[in-house]
Amino acid sequence: FSPDGLKVAYVSEHNVYAEDLQTGAIKKLTDDNGTRKLINGTFDWVYEEEFSCRDGFRWSDDSKSIAYWQIDANKIRDYYMLNTTDSVYSQVIPVEYPKVGQPPSPARIGVVDIASANTTWMKVEGDPEQNYIIRMEWSGPNELILQQLNRKQNQSRLILCNTSTGDAKTAYEEQDAAWVSTINEWSTNVAGWDWLNGKKDFIWLSEKDGWRHIYKISHDGKKETLLTKGNMDAMSIVNIDEKKGVVYYNASPDNATQSYLYKSKLDGTGTPERVSPAVEEGTHDYEISPNGKFARHNFSNYYTENLAEWVTLPDHKPFKKEEDITKKISLQDKQASNVSFFKVTTEDGVTMDGWMVKPDNFDSTKKYPVVFYVYGEPASATVSDSYGSAGNFLYKGDMAKDGYVQISLDNRGTPAPKGREWRKSIYKKLGQLNIRDQALGAKEVLKW
Repeated sequence: FSPDGLKVAYVSEHNVYAEDLQTGAIKKLTDDNGTRKLINGTFDWVYEEEFSCRDGFRWSDDSKSIAYWQIDANKIRDYYMLNTTDSVYSQVIPVEYPKVGQPPSPARIGVVDIASANTTWMKVEGDPEQNYIIRMEWSGPNELILQQLNRKQNQSRLILCNTSTGDAKTAYEEQDAAWVSTINEWSTNVAGWDWLNGKKDFIWLSEKDGWRHIYKISHDGKKETLLTKGNMDAMSIVNIDEKKGVVYYNASPDNATQSYLYKSKLDGTGTPERVSPAVEEGTHDYEISPNGKFARHNFSNYYTENLAEWVTLPDHKPFKKEEDITKKISLQDKQASNVSFFKVTTEDGVTMDGWMVKPDNFDSTKKYPVVFYVYGEPASATVSDSYGSAGNFLYKGDMAKDGYVQISLDNRGTPAPKGREWRKSIYKKLGQLNIRDQALGAKEVLKW
């Protein structure tokens, strides 16, 4: 829907349309030149899969214009898939899909005037086949802000575009020797930015100083303020309470297997404060109300099943005494769990977190077969102090009851809150560094 509620925009057959909700009149705003490979207002496979891009257009605040992506997939060869779901006979479905070594589809940003259906193209520098435009949003009445990422994904530029002339200028740049992590890893708001002060500033996450920190960046990119001071990772933003001047986020500076709610001031003063109760050791998850006063709090650890309560913020007091998670944890029996956590340091000097599940009726004088549950890549960690995380979902049955010792280790390269070097040391070493860490970790375990 347009911001004024009078129109609705949508994409059909790779073109953007606007429909007047009062008259029902439909206007075609883009032209695909009669080919299915000129894609307006949506994306091809690369943008959808690699950057989580879905909706490829943005209404202006005055409802008079739409900014949109145009993807030119004309040079991309088709990968054929088989549709066997909706008819008696199967059908071949072509999907534009660049194989390894092939250039991706070039993309550009246009702004179409609803009244005239004329498009002004943004003059973004850089070869469109060697650069991606992964994020875009209106940043003012006649201005867009874009994030451009080079093909190696180790250079990021935030670009401001004049929507009347198409002129573009770089406002903020970042480079990384490995890769620049995109906002999609930290937020479900893939559409745009977290603005402050009436779009005079915005929130940004970066690992440029060795830790995943939250910064406040001025609109023009000339001023930045570090909000999450210290040697710690802000794992994800939970809520921005501009009225109270704080940002809430998940962090765990002392134990990478756990997660807690922290807060920092938006003006950059002070130090990070832990909001989650100190006695509740484990993994916390929060859904905070828009006004920042209340939160749905979920908690578990390796010996405590999932618990939930409603709390007030920032004092973290439960609404109902019968929901009080702190009291419920005190009633749990750690000894009833056959899960234990440990650390192991390899001959390379790498210290890894791990969990172990012992068989029922474990006898330390006997030998048992050991199964290592391994993932070990940048998308996920396996060692989490949360209920049910210690186990092997690939095994049908109960390995503990069947007499196995189960172990899992998080090697370098996994997304644990241990700093940038831990996560990005796997760059160009996938299948080498992680395998070595796992093997040397197992070697140390065998010494027990």
